[in-house]
Amino acid sequence: MDIKELADRASLKELVDAVSILADKKDVHSEVLLFSENAISETFVGGVSVLKLKGRKEMAEAFGNFLKDFETVYHLNGQQTVSINGDNANGTSYCQITLIGNENGRKIKTTIGAIYQDDYVRENNRWLIAKRIGNFEWQEKREVN
Repeated sequence: MDIKELADRASLKELVDAVSILADKKDVHSEVLLFSENAISETFVGGVSVLKLKGRKEMAEAFGNFLKDFETVYHLNGQQTVSINGDNANGTSYCQITLIGNENGRKIKTTIGAIYQDDYVRENNRWLIAKRIGNFEWQEKREVN
């Protein structure tokens, strides 16, 4: 592995982490700028597609509408593998997502185990997500104080 590949791997890890941090802050307008202009985002729950978006505008609207109902959003990124081929790359990353909001007057914490399959593209010397498939593998809900 050479210095350029190490730098690309570090940049791709920073990209995935930045997307999560901006989601935690509910800064969806900055978050979607980390995706290519016509990026695809598709979410699966239990192997069934529940949401498919194309482009930054659709993503910003959908992400904002989803996150508005939670007072706390917290992503914890874990393992990541990437394969780089010039200005394109793909990778897999694991994430534990915690969402806290009110449901029927009760404070509910939802924890989700997600695996993201990403395609990346380097544009203007900067890595962006061109396609993200989110597989929500498991979910747990419980009341919190």
